[in-house]
Amino acid sequence: MKYSQSIGIVAALALIAICFLPWVYIPNLNITLSGINGKVNEELTFGKQVKPHAVLCLIMIILFFIKKILAKRINVFVAFVSLSWAIKNYIIFSICRQGICPERQAGLYLLIFFAIVIQVCSFLPKIKVPND
Repeated sequence: MKYSQSIGIVAALALIAICFLPWVYIPNLNITLSGINGKVNEELTFGKQVKPHAVLCLIMIILFFIKKILAKRINVFVAFVSLSWAIKNYIIFSICRQGICPERQAGLYLLIFFAIVIQVCSFLPKIKVPND
């Protein structure tokens, strides 16, 4: 694709921004969790999920800019790790605990969507390979 690298960069920036949106709302505790605030109480905390997402996205943005075949191959791997991390967050944040099921917000779905977009864009680099 002609614009796959640009779309991948925009999707990576959007993935970082998604961490600031609400992911789930727990009605019994009246708590909204996101990638920034993952603390339910002293016993249950999910941490700041924005940190690993930001690091992975910054690495992918750099690799999207580099026009070498090795960088594109590494970018496929890093995008897969990012997609795996997003799926892990979806499962961990949306699971029911002790009969309390959180209400999933749009941010959690957008997290998965943009991670998939990044993965697809990493599969479609615009690079000229020499015919030897």
